[in-house]
Amino acid sequence: MLWLALRFPRLAVETLSLPPPAVALQRGRVAVADEAAVAAGVRQGMRLAGALGLVPGLIGRERDLAGEAAALNRLACAAGEFTPQVSLAPPDELLLEIGGCLRLFGGLPPLLTRIAASYAEQGFARQWGLAPTPLAAQWLARCAPVDGMPPTLVDDTKLRATIAPLPIGVLAVPERTAGRLTTLGVRRLADLMVLPRAGLAHRFGPELPGLLAQALGEVPDLRPPFVFPEHFRDGLELPARVEDAARLLFAASRLLAALAGWLAVRCAGIQYCHLILVHEGQPPSRLELGFASPTRDPERLQRVLRERIERLELAAPVVGLGLEAPEPHPLPGTNAVLFGQGGTASLAPIVERLRARLGPEAVHGLTAVADHRPEQASRPVAEPAAARPGEPPAGPRPLWLLPQPRPLTEENGAPCHGGRLRLLTRAERIESGWWDGGEGLGDVQRDYFVALSPQGEWLWIFRDGQSWWLHGLFA
Repeated sequence: MLWLALRFPRLAVETLSLPPPAVALQRGRVAVADEAAVAAGVRQGMRLAGALGLVPGLIGRERDLAGEAAALNRLACAAGEFTPQVSLAPPDELLLEIGGCLRLFGGLPPLLTRIAASYAEQGFARQWGLAPTPLAAQWLARCAPVDGMPPTLVDDTKLRATIAPLPIGVLAVPERTAGRLTTLGVRRLADLMVLPRAGLAHRFGPELPGLLAQALGEVPDLRPPFVFPEHFRDGLELPARVEDAARLLFAASRLLAALAGWLAVRCAGIQYCHLILVHEGQPPSRLELGFASPTRDPERLQRVLRERIERLELAAPVVGLGLEAPEPHPLPGTNAVLFGQGGTASLAPIVERLRARLGPEAVHGLTAVADHRPEQASRPVAEPAAARPGEPPAGPRPLWLLPQPRPLTEENGAPCHGGRLRLLTRAERIESGWWDGGEGLGDVQRDYFVALSPQGEWLWIFRDGQSWWLHGLFA
C-alpha cells in the first residue's frame, strides 16, 4: 500500500476566510497564524496583545471548530476525485491510499500534480508525506515545508532510515511525555528507536512503542474509512456580507470541488445542480447550473459556475452558500485512447457555455421524428441525450430547410437557380397531413427532387400544381 498524508496547517485561518495578516485564536492565544503573520514573527501560543505589538493590523478571531470539521469533511469529499480510500485524521489531516490508482492517472508525478492543483485552487495550504504506512506518512507531512515540492517515494527497506531524522514532535504525544523524552536526551526518532521497546513500555506505557511499531509496519494500523454521504448537500457560512456576485465564485468553487469528488466515488454524474444563496433578511434564492450531458468533470462544473455568477445580479446581500445535487445519474468512466489516438472533442462544454450566457431556452437540440412531411420531421428537445429519434424517411433529406419555400424561375418548364438545374433523383411524392389540423398547409401534394446547380450546389426542390420551389440545401 502507498499512503499520502495531507496536512492543512492553516485550516483554522482558511476556514474563517480572514484577510491577511490574520490568526485563529483559542482562549485568547494564537492557535494558527497565516503566512503573513508568521513572516512578521507571530508564533503559536502568543497572546493576542503580543501578536498585535508585532503586527498592528493583525486580525484575530476565535476558532470555529465546527467549521473546521466541516471543511475537513469537504476536503475529504474532494479527495474522492483521486481515490475512494480516504481517511480522516482530525483536526487538520487527511490520509489517501493511492497505491491502487497510480496507473489511472499515469503514475505518481501526474497524480501528485493534480492533487496539488486541486487544493491550491480551493485556497488551502498543504504539507504532504508519502510512505508505505499511514502513520509514517503523517510524520513526514508534519515536517514537510508548506506548499513544498511533491514528496518522494519511500521504499519499505528505507522507511526506518527515512523517518529516523524526524524530531520527536511529530509523535503528537502529550506534553508531559514529550518533556520526559527531552529530559532523557531524546531529540529525534533515531534516539527513540535505539531504546529497548520493553523499557519504553515500562516507563511511558504501551502507546509509545506501539506508535513506532505501526509507523514501521510491524503491526497493523487500521484507519476507519471516510464515509461519503449518500446524498450531496453541503453549505458554508461566508465571513462577511457579499454584495457583488463575482465574489461568491471562490467560496462556491470549494463546494463544487467536493461535489466532483463525491460524484467520482459514486461513479455518477449530474445534469444540473442548485447553488443556494442565503440572503440577509430575505428567503434564500436558487441558481441552477445546467449541463448538456451528465458530467462530473471539475473543469466543466467550474466553467458553468463562472459563466452564471459573472452575469448574476444579487437581489440582496449573501451571507451563506449551499449546493445540492438532487438527481445524480450513473456515469461510468471512459476508456483511455489507444496508441495515442485522440477522439473528437465533445460539444457539451460549448453548449453549456452558450446556455449559461444566453439562457437555457436559447440553445436546444433536434431529434428526428418518424413523419414523412419535412416541416414535421424534426422536433426541438431541451437535452439531446434525452432524444428518442424515430425511423428517418426513406428519401434523402437536407440538413438545412428554408423557413419558407422559395419560388424558382423556369426555362422551358425546367427549374433554374443560377442557371438550369439538373435533376439527380426520381420524384418523391409527399402529401400533406390532412389529419393534422395544426399543420396549416391545407391539402397539398408535392413532388420532391435532388437537383444540382451549375455552381455545384445540391438542392432539394419540389414541384406542386403551379411551379417549382426551393425547399432545402444539402451540406
